[in-house]
Amino acid sequence: MTKIVTYNKEYAQAFKALNMAWLEKHFRPEPYDIEVLSNPEKHIINKGGDIYFVLENNIPLGTVALMYNEHNELEFTKMAVHELAQGKGYGNLLMQCCIENAKKMDAKELILYSNTKLKPAIQLYLKSGFVEIPVKNSDYERCNIKMVLKL
Repeated sequence: MTKIVTYNKEYAQAFKALNMAWLEKHFRPEPYDIEVLSNPEKHIINKGGDIYFVLENNIPLGTVALMYNEHNELEFTKMAVHELAQGKGYGNLLMQCCIENAKKMDAKELILYSNTKLKPAIQLYLKSGFVEIPVKNSDYERCNIKMVLKL
């Protein structure tokens, strides 16, 4: 059975492990990534954000966060799906969950930072209604695209 749940401490290690595996496959973990992934309550939960997980038979196979960044933007971030679970639509489920919850949080827009080499991710963002805007500030060296979704 597949379901989406919100963060609890039981899933903190899965949040970090899923994201580190993704980062190591596509880029390299940056100091900012390691700090946020090691302290999700401090950087995400305690600042009004949330973390979501796709569970399959109670095993976390995907995750994503809504995080208020240093620029006070609500950011769609830290999405990762276990390599063996990719292609099951979990990224789309997590995206829709975040959009619905951002609206409940009364956000006017949702932003994300990414890299254009991640073609399937960029397609998901475009399909979900995100549009490209100029990258003015980013906490990530790997970022070469910023997108926004007006809610």
